[in-house]
Amino acid sequence: MKIWSKGFDNAPEIDAFTVGKDRELDLMLAPWDILGTMAHVTMLSEVGLLGKDELAVLLPELKKLHQEAVEGRFTIEGEDVHSEVEARLTAALGDVGKKVHTGRSRNDQVAVDIKLFTRARLEKTVGKVAALFDLLQEKSEQWKDVLMPGYTHLQVAMPSSFGLWLGAYAESLADDLVMLKAAWDVTDENPLGSAAGYGSSAPLDRARTTELLGFGTLDYNSIYAQMSRGRGERMVAWAYGAVAETIGRLAVDGCLFTSQNFGFLHLPDAFTTGSSIMPQKKNPDVFELVRAHCNRIQGIPATLRHITGNLPSGYFRDMQLLKEVYLPMFDELDSCLDILTFALPGITVTEGLMDKPLYAQAFCVEEVNRLVETGVPFRDAYRQVGLAVQDGTFRYEGELRHTHAGSIGNLCTAQVREKFRGRLAAFPFDRVSEAVENLVKNA
Repeated sequence: MKIWSKGFDNAPEIDAFTVGKDRELDLMLAPWDILGTMAHVTMLSEVGLLGKDELAVLLPELKKLHQEAVEGRFTIEGEDVHSEVEARLTAALGDVGKKVHTGRSRNDQVAVDIKLFTRARLEKTVGKVAALFDLLQEKSEQWKDVLMPGYTHLQVAMPSSFGLWLGAYAESLADDLVMLKAAWDVTDENPLGSAAGYGSSAPLDRARTTELLGFGTLDYNSIYAQMSRGRGERMVAWAYGAVAETIGRLAVDGCLFTSQNFGFLHLPDAFTTGSSIMPQKKNPDVFELVRAHCNRIQGIPATLRHITGNLPSGYFRDMQLLKEVYLPMFDELDSCLDILTFALPGITVTEGLMDKPLYAQAFCVEEVNRLVETGVPFRDAYRQVGLAVQDGTFRYEGELRHTHAGSIGNLCTAQVREKFRGRLAAFPFDRVSEAVENLVKNA
């Protein structure tokens, strides 16, 4: 029987359509739903809406359910995870299980579940971003003196290096941390106690559940706590899209640079795939799939907006569909971060690229600057070199002397690392871990 039942059942077709994929997706939220219930019943006991004796039997049962959920043994037979937890408690403890919903709605339950889930997944993703950042910086330093051509408009432009190239993606991840921290901040607000969007006449202590669950603050306005559904997910998805843009662009470079036409990078044979008809093929499918996954991730904010973009204030069942788009995003991006962190150490680079006549014109600006240093006005030097290129007489035999911050000869690796570490330190992961551990330990 459904927890909202009033003595009649839906037609099976209505039940199947309205439940949708909730049972499957809610398994991902189960540990967090149970933690939210632990905090809620603890608060209910403290404000006198549950007896101490009732709390003493509820918390151990919830702890047991939480362990089942963490270990993947929890199943959902009811409408959703919220109904399942209440039904399990009632089956095990009788009438006391029917009291856990006091002052709550499934609306604020799912809102807090998603925020707790998101917080945990953000921490996991940030750790993977940090691992890839460290690897990119390591490879950047390893190959800082190995030159490669730089391109604009896919035309040979100026000398670059493999160190400068990979260092660019490391610094991009440092900026992506800003977006991830913003996503954390809007996630780190407690909606529990907003009920169906209009609060409750029960004397709830929302500050207490905020403390118990390790939130930084509240979603104060009860209506906004519901309106933030979709909006909050979209802000997180924008942050994940920023990371996806960074690593997706790295994957595009990987596809280009491993092709025979470029030949800048080489993947180990074990990291490539073959063709069923062409025996010579060694395809960079890792890079191609990362590119595709990252393109899809960057489309998620738009999909979320299309679900909730024209809703008035209040809760609507439309929001249920957010989970289908949102929850799989975390595994999708994390898998891309993992495979790049796995694959990049095996890549080798081609040395001596800039000795090839094909890239001789990459040194045109070097010759312009050499002439400028002898007193030739820049515009005259520019024209002189341009004419030499045009008539086929251009040669450059000087040395590269790039010394300014962020150039080939001065990657500023330490400064970029300091930027990244400073932003990483702004995430209060320890505060959250301590609160969650205490909630479970004290159950």
